This record gives sequence, C-alpha cells and structure tokens, in this order.
Amino acid sequence: MQDGIRVLLVGAAGRMGQAISRAAETRSDIDLVARCGRGDSIEQSIEICDVVVDVSTADAAEEICAACVAHSKPLVTGATGHSPEQKGAIQRAAKAIPIVLAPNFSVGVNTLFWLTRRAAELLGDDFDVEIVEAHHRLKKDAPSGTAKRLAELVCDARALHYDKNVVHGRHGRVVDRPSDQVGIHAIRGGDGVGEHTVIFAGAGERLELTHRASSRNTFAIGALRAARWITGRSPLLYTMEDVLELNSVR
Repeated sequence: MQDGIRVLLVGAAGRMGQAISRAAETRSDIDLVARCGRGDSIEQSIEICDVVVDVSTADAAEEICAACVAHSKPLVTGATGHSPEQKGAIQRAAKAIPIVLAPNFSVGVNTLFWLTRRAAELLGDDFDVEIVEAHHRLKKDAPSGTAKRLAELVCDARALHYDKNVVHGRHGRVVDRPSDQVGIHAIRGGDGVGEHTVIFAGAGERLELTHRASSRNTFAIGALRAARWITGRSPLLYTMEDVLELNSVR
C-alpha cells in the first residue's frame, strides 16, 4: 500500500461511502488512509492524504472546499443538490486546486452524457426532450444531479437556458408543449440504485437512451479512477468526461 494514492473519504458511512471503502480494499493502487462521517472534521486527517473524495452532502461543500484549498489537496466530489452559493464555493476553490465535480461516477452514465449531447445536436428542435429518473425511496434530492446534468447538456446543445426552459414535472391543465421545453420527472420508491432515461420524441418516432445501475460498485470504481486521475493536475473544475477522455471522442 505504500505506493498507493492516499485517499481521505468524506461521507464514509453512507451507501456510496461504504461502496467506495469496499472497492478500495481490492485495489493495490489506492490507500484509504482516513474516513470521515457526519460531524467529523476533515482537518484532523487531511494532512496525511493525497486527495479528498467527498460523497457526503451538499451542505458540507463550503467547509470541504475551504479545507482542501488551505491544505492544497485535490478534491473529487460526487455530492449533488448544491445551492448557487455552494456551487460558487466549488468554482472559486477550483481556481486554487484541481476539482472533479461529478453528479455520477459511472462510466456508463458518463457515456450517456456524451450520447445525449450528440443526440440533441443531431436531432434538433424537431424532437421534444423529456428526462425520467428513478431512485430508492431514501434519496434526499430530486431531481437527481445526473438528471440535471442531462438537462444541462440538452440546453447547451440547443442554446437554451436551464432556469428558463427546464420544467420539473407537470400537473393541472397543460397548454401546448413549447418546442424549447425540457422536462424532468423524478420517481422515488423501493431500493433502486438509479435509472435515467432521456426521451427524444419526434413526429412518428421516438428515441430513448437509458442507463440502469444494478450496483453501487460501478460508481465506486469511477470515484477511485477519478481520484487517481486528478493527482498532479492543474487547478481547474473538471468532470468525469475529462477523466474518461470522452471530450476527445467525435
């Protein structure tokens, strides 16, 4: 373990944290030197790590970013549901340290991101876009960070604005659907790990892109891959698409 990347794991007691801990035990290139849970201060352990992996909650974002900047430690964060202020803290921190911000660490989901962007570009405004996501009943935020990222990619491809063009569910009397609208719908129930479907609905045809996760292990593997990748990088805000080099795929 002496040659492994030394990782401080924040959010170790949660589902994702436990999955990352199990995955790290099977890796000779990862040394999980410390774990922090709710109420723990990362200041006690941050000096002995090479990189911080955060899978806690958005509420901890500002504290974690400040500690990483103060100690010049790279950060990989998979927390979702950030407020504008918390997003701002991450963006400011990325001017001083390298940060991977990933709503989803899965290789499959990040391939879905790439496919969604390309489909939105190719199909154009003739196809309406709806995003449906389903997660276990205990998930705290809705819609999921992954669903929001999918909507952002569609908006970017079509020169739309998330705050203006994205709607979260519908109810009551609905007027004709604008062609520049992107819908997101969240399902919560049972113990499902995560499912995301992007629907491109056109006249006489429909294209659906779906990713289903059956195990959190796929997310854990991606998080550790990001931890290795970010070590030694320049300060910047990166995504898993950078880690997987999907941005170079045409």
